[in-house]
Parts: sequence; structure tokens; C-alpha cells
Amino acid sequence: MNNATVGVTGVDATYYLVKDLERATRFYASLLGAEPSMTFPDIAAEWTFPGGTSFGIYKPEEDWRRSGGVLFNVSDLDAAIAAAKAGGVTLDDDGKIEETPVCRMAFGEDTEGNGFVLHQPKA
Repeated sequence: MNNATVGVTGVDATYYLVKDLERATRFYASLLGAEPSMTFPDIAAEWTFPGGTSFGIYKPEEDWRRSGGVLFNVSDLDAAIAAAKAGGVTLDDDGKIEETPVCRMAFGEDTEGNGFVLHQPKA
């Protein structure tokens, strides 16, 4: 598998997993000097910086084996999933796509068990 096949063009966001989203949101709002630029109640908060990169926190429903995550930007999520699977990459739920109001995502795992996301922002 190579970069050109999957089509990663950059990193959209880096996330930390949290157990207490409200507490962590207050902490990072204070640390970063700003309220989140985007929130998903009871799920996530994200701060986008002037250069367009983002930092976020995410409260998973139950899976605590992952320590954080990076969102790799792809322009065509369906093609990226197909290429990743063809290259032997492990994707959660066989590459099931999660839709949000702002993006489409497929979650995966590297050979060490670290999580990552193939991420296609919506226009």
C-alpha cells in the first residue's frame, strides 16, 4: 500500500480520548484561551486554529483501548477505504462509514493497535 493509493493529503485534526467531556472541555477552553469552535453534545469538542488544523477531544461510548487519534484527510473516502482494505489495513466494522453534519469518517487501527481515522470533510 502506498500514500498515493489511499490518497492521504494531510492531517485534519488530532484528538484525545476523554472520560469526562465537560471537565476536559473546560480545561482545554482555559488552556487554549477559547471556547470550542465546534461541539457535539456528550460526544466531542473541537478547536480549529487559524492555519486550519484542529485539536479535539472525544468521549467514546466504551472502547478505551485507544489512546488518541489522528484524522487523515482524504478527498474520496469510499476510494480510500477500498484501497486501505486492499492493502491489508484493519478498519473497524469492515470500513463502516460514520456520517456527521461536517464530515464522513472510517475508523481504523495500525499494527500496534493505535487508532486513526480516514476523514473526508464535507464542503
